[in-house]
Amino acid sequence: MSLSFRFGTVGSPKSTPKRPGGSPGAIVHLNSLGLNALELAWVRSVRVSEASCEKIRLLGIENDVALSVHAPYYINLNATEEEWPKSRKRLMDACHFGNLAGATDIIFHPGSYFKQPAEVVLKKAIPRLKGVADELKANNNPVTLRPETMGKSAMLGSLEDTIEMGRAVPGVLPCVDIAHLHARPGDGTVNTTEEFTEILTKIRDGLGQSALERMHIHISGIEYGPKGEKNHLMLDESDLRYQDFLNVLETFGCAGRMVCESPIMEDDSQMLRDKWAAKTA
Repeated sequence: MSLSFRFGTVGSPKSTPKRPGGSPGAIVHLNSLGLNALELAWVRSVRVSEASCEKIRLLGIENDVALSVHAPYYINLNATEEEWPKSRKRLMDACHFGNLAGATDIIFHPGSYFKQPAEVVLKKAIPRLKGVADELKANNNPVTLRPETMGKSAMLGSLEDTIEMGRAVPGVLPCVDIAHLHARPGDGTVNTTEEFTEILTKIRDGLGQSALERMHIHISGIEYGPKGEKNHLMLDESDLRYQDFLNVLETFGCAGRMVCESPIMEDDSQMLRDKWAAKTA
């Protein structure tokens, strides 16, 4: 049966054998688990050769595992003028080597407000993001840039921020981290059918139905406090109403990739895959 979502993990599954290990081992292992998406976790730095990228690309095709990249954490669209070139290079490197590795989507943390209003920060962030997108287009690099929705209210990356970036810059779409959106307010909200419906309605109204048909979703359980996220949890040990979320995704005709980053990410991903298959059978 062909599912409208691909399911997989953020980074290598915990159960990946030590040999061959790494991203190649993760791709083969995901295939053996009946999963077919991997977000390469290049979160510290981009240290990969062109030869390694080619190996990853070919294994992805051979094993029918769709690839994306999580760029280094140290990217900030609101960085100082002195720091921005370093942030930009990290993002460009993730895009360049990610494309060589067969990744179609580059996920990144957009940065911090530094206690400034969102509208002020976006006036700086959007032109910088457009500059990156323009250079990718000039280089014939077709990756989609995906600013991630963030789990703390101090961080650039509300749902509205990411939609605004997508509206302003061609080639940009949100990475919807539903656990982060639940944790961000710090009060247990964003966890009902009505609130999930509001999220997807905003995406559809802002970016079109096509954005809902090529979603890139992060999902896990999450622990949070008044300031937002603390750490990821297993889905069934958290209060995230993920089954309601799946119901709303189905109602809106959503499709794309759903990658899990819970402590038992491959188990939770298989569980989500099976629930989705039963729902859409």
